[in-house]
Amino acid sequence: MEKLLTIAGTDPSGGAGIQADLKTFAAHKTYGMSVITSVVAQNTTGVKNVVDLPPEFIGEQMDSVFTDIFPDAVKIGMISNERIIKVIVERLKKYKAKDIVVDPVMVATSGNSLIKSTAVKALIGQLLPLADVVTPNIPEAEVLSGIEIKNKKDMEEVARVIGNSIKAAVLVKGGHLEDCADDLLYMDGKIHWLQGEKIDNPNTHGTGCTLSSAIAVNLAKGMNILEAVEKSKDYLTGAIRMGLDLGEGRGPLDHLYNISI
Repeated sequence: MEKLLTIAGTDPSGGAGIQADLKTFAAHKTYGMSVITSVVAQNTTGVKNVVDLPPEFIGEQMDSVFTDIFPDAVKIGMISNERIIKVIVERLKKYKAKDIVVDPVMVATSGNSLIKSTAVKALIGQLLPLADVVTPNIPEAEVLSGIEIKNKKDMEEVARVIGNSIKAAVLVKGGHLEDCADDLLYMDGKIHWLQGEKIDNPNTHGTGCTLSSAIAVNLAKGMNILEAVEKSKDYLTGAIRMGLDLGEGRGPLDHLYNISI
């Protein structure tokens, strides 16, 4: 059985963060493990408060995982400050972690900021160069590149700028596009457009967490990056299409829609 590790913040309402990652791992019949970076008071309506765990303790959590059940792939989500980034980078290098997928979480679906501005530089300079795949949405890609995205041509330019600077595959997610949900994968100097259906469902809480976790799963299963992204996009589309409607705000997905008992 493939072993997956998520390093991220929590969501007590279960739609995003660690909880969404573990559900995604389970939906793909893999063994999920977690290292918590921040405890977040949030639900479908927004983020109420964030408490970061001590960096040293985060490092100890990673030690506990890597020295016992070594993960076949690692998904990294919410990291709110540069001290936490530094510890994670140190451990990833120490243990020679493989198949690393980074979802550069900066803003929650509700619009609340989840990362300190001082941490963005450390994210770009220290963590992203260790990644195999980076999965920014359009606002996050704008921050990482310093370029405003207005159309698909801008998405291509931004993907090249980010990808050439960190040497990883970059998936710029098109969920913020008005007329479609096409994603752009930039890898090895080539552009791959992945068409996506724009589903009429406002409940998209945790889509980024879910997609990046699914990509990590599929890499652990031996797929190449393009195939892993395509399969993950199909899974996410199915989870959105089920139309789960929970909560007072932007609700969660049906992560286990493909499980039958």
